Amino acid sequence: MSIIQAVLLDAEEKQVKNRGLTVWLGQLKDVFHDAADVLDEFECEALRRQVVKTYGDTSDQVLGSISNSSFNPLGFNYKMSHKIKGIRESLEELAKNRALFHLEERSEDQNIVHREREMTHSFVPDSDVIGTVDDKQNIIDLLMHPGNNSNVSVIFIVGIGGMGKTTLAQLVYNDERIVENFDSRIWVCVSEDFSVFKLAKEILKSAGGGSSTNMTMDLVQDSLRSTLKGRRFFIVLDDVWNEDRNQWIGLKNLLIGRQGSKILVTTRSQKVASNMAPGPIHGLKGLPEKDCLSLFIRCAFNEGEHEQYPKLVDIGKQVMEKCKGVPLAVKTLGSLLYSKTEERDWISIRDNEIWKLEQKEDDILPALRLSYNKLSSYLKQCFAYYSLYPKDIRYKNMDLIQCWMANGLLKKSNKSTVELEDIGEQYLKELLSRSFF
Repeated sequence: MSIIQAVLLDAEEKQVKNRGLTVWLGQLKDVFHDAADVLDEFECEALRRQVVKTYGDTSDQVLGSISNSSFNPLGFNYKMSHKIKGIRESLEELAKNRALFHLEERSEDQNIVHREREMTHSFVPDSDVIGTVDDKQNIIDLLMHPGNNSNVSVIFIVGIGGMGKTTLAQLVYNDERIVENFDSRIWVCVSEDFSVFKLAKEILKSAGGGSSTNMTMDLVQDSLRSTLKGRRFFIVLDDVWNEDRNQWIGLKNLLIGRQGSKILVTTRSQKVASNMAPGPIHGLKGLPEKDCLSLFIRCAFNEGEHEQYPKLVDIGKQVMEKCKGVPLAVKTLGSLLYSKTEERDWISIRDNEIWKLEQKEDDILPALRLSYNKLSSYLKQCFAYYSLYPKDIRYKNMDLIQCWMANGLLKKSNKSTVELEDIGEQYLKELLSRSFF
């Protein structure tokens, strides 16, 4: 196991372009699971023997029909020895096969480094945003326009993931001119689940109308029409994926207000914008090179610190060229290199093999994949567990940390006096600082 563990970091990165390596890692995971099961069986048997030693054999009273022979120590030892032998043989075979992939031994960075970042919903300070002045003004001009005879106009912000669509919508939503021009402002995060009933209830709740869990669709639509009637409203539907025009029409028919009411939709898909409604489409482009570097420096260094490392800044400029102006990619790599002052660390990011992979439209950003690969193994496991949560769900830190604890995912040395809850909080802050949340 120790022989294999030394090359796991290299294997996980290289599997992206090597199908055989992916299969090998899957087989390795299966064997490790078998080993964990064996350890569990030993632990259960040890506990059983402790109970028998303390209280005597209670199998007749507790286990009923289970035969005492199933607890024969010799039978247990014989069964487990065969399991251990099988696991050892599988591990030896896997250890031999690793030579086929020319894997390098690497040591894992055990340090957790994070900085505090604000979590936002419909609000983000202007001072935290770089390079959106023109985009913001264009959207506000469209929203302030009185529109045509339709009582509700729709405007779209379209761009790939990580381009800053939500951030731009947040800036517009909180602009003083928008606040003064509309009677009601409503923010709804849509994501994949475009349910007319669910969205209508969310809009009703945000608009200040009465909402309860047992409301029918008839009650919701009556309340929503009554609440919005006579108001000039501004609704943001953030992160829309639905391409079904009929569902959109069903929702729009419920949104009737004063002339000049506006709906702002953010989406990754031009097709979503075309299917939903006619209206102006604002396509987001990448940040200019100057703004990219400014954002990168803000994330990679403490204030003013970059002046001490001109060579790192030069390497950073080359890294930024690979981000293609995507703010999320810039922030992610900046956070990844935060606190690292060795040139080799920066060069390894710049020259990583991931940049050579073909980037398809719906693929994860290479910068995010690279940042994930650089996570410590225990943080990867915690993030994998977190991915079981539905998209956009709100969670409490301690609930998630306790789930990590229950599954044995928090790493603590025997000599450490730090509480597991505090370690879990450190893990959360690290993942947050790297833009995984």
